[in-house]
Amino acid sequence: MNTVSANSNLELIDFAQAHLAALGVKSRITYNAERTKANLFATLGEGKPAGVILSGHTDTVPWDGQAWSVDPLSAVVQNERLYGRGSADMKSYIAIALANAQRFLEGDAPFAVHFAFTYEEEIGCFGVRELIADMRDAGIKPLACIVGEPTSMVPAIAHKGVYRYKCCVRGKEAHSSLTPKSVNAIEMAARVIGKVRDMAEDFERSEPRYDGFDVPFSTASVGQFHGGIADNVVPRDAEFRYEFRDLPTADAKRMQSDVLAYAASIEPAMKKVAPDAGFKFETICEIPSFLGAAGDPVTLLAQRLASEDRTTLVAFGTEAGLFKNAGIPTVVCGPGSIEQAHQPDEFVSLEQLARCELFMERLATSHTIG
Repeated sequence: MNTVSANSNLELIDFAQAHLAALGVKSRITYNAERTKANLFATLGEGKPAGVILSGHTDTVPWDGQAWSVDPLSAVVQNERLYGRGSADMKSYIAIALANAQRFLEGDAPFAVHFAFTYEEEIGCFGVRELIADMRDAGIKPLACIVGEPTSMVPAIAHKGVYRYKCCVRGKEAHSSLTPKSVNAIEMAARVIGKVRDMAEDFERSEPRYDGFDVPFSTASVGQFHGGIADNVVPRDAEFRYEFRDLPTADAKRMQSDVLAYAASIEPAMKKVAPDAGFKFETICEIPSFLGAAGDPVTLLAQRLASEDRTTLVAFGTEAGLFKNAGIPTVVCGPGSIEQAHQPDEFVSLEQLARCELFMERLATSHTIG
């Protein structure tokens, strides 16, 4: 099923809903504004005390321009690996959860199991916000959440946040021989970009470290820049995009407010030349960092189910911070490695799938959380 974020995910959601309906399980569906994408939330074990969410996103990144040796949608098995886009990130986890639905219904666990399958995680964790709001409105209060992102089945208890913004700069065009009568949008953008770079260097130089991350401090970077129409025209418009990846102990809102304050400090000089000159900022996505603990009951549960005595930290963003901020104790644990995610010939090993299968089987017969 082609569920690249730009496409609809309804084929997958409809399939999951029909599979569960055949088992007598009702699903709650929440749509995007265009009703082209949807989240699914289902409870297996209706009537039992609030239970454990198994959470996964249904969308994948595209594969345009990548050199695949197999069809990205083939789900071919060879060399003890399952190949395909989303095999590691993270459709395998969803598939194994669905395949074990009957087991969850028949298991003797004293708590329910909830499925939470979302849209548009890859471009900003947009769908899960609607799902969490729907849970809140329905009075559903799960005890814990396991987000099945690829951690090689080692429970992850922290990750950085991802905050992305777009800055549009309006200047005043002029012939390049008359620069005093103009406001150069590229040059003004460059000043703000310099501020972002200064912040990045300050994080690396002086921010308190958080051991366990590959990069143990917050980062900032500019990813795109567009501006100008000709060498002899002072550019009226420029646009750039940038991001912060904040440690769980850092203040991401302060990072953006510092950028806004700096831009505001240089706007008056721009407006003296052109009153409509200035900066406009847009939020692309704000994915909060996640910080759990090794001693959390949900972490201990994931360790027991995975037969792991270790925990880890991961560099990539997930929906875990949103679940945690909604008051649901959360851990990240799923099959496969992030090193294969988003790559050509993405794969998950059959060994990892077997471990995830056993994880689900144990959950169905688990008598405690923690």
